[in-house]
Amino acid sequence: MGRYVIERSLPGAGALRQEDLADLSRKSNDVLADLGEEIAWVQSYVTGDKLYCVYDANDPELIAEHARRGGFPCDRVSEVRTVISPDTGR
Repeated sequence: MGRYVIERSLPGAGALRQEDLADLSRKSNDVLADLGEEIAWVQSYVTGDKLYCVYDANDPELIAEHARRGGFPCDRVSEVRTVISPDTGR
């Protein structure tokens, strides 16, 4: 299974209320349940006008299908090649 970062343009994302974020999360979870175990949402980062979501998936097409079914923007899907942290340089 690969790990992917998804960039989603969502104007005003940083101003969304907790209830709005909970609704988005529920919708995403419902779609993921229909897609099966070949895709999993790890976490998302909310910025001013974008969401950066981390997913594990057997095929990046599953990520695009998740976006289509959920009505979510999906501007870019990038496969994670490696992970670095402060410990990498120590």
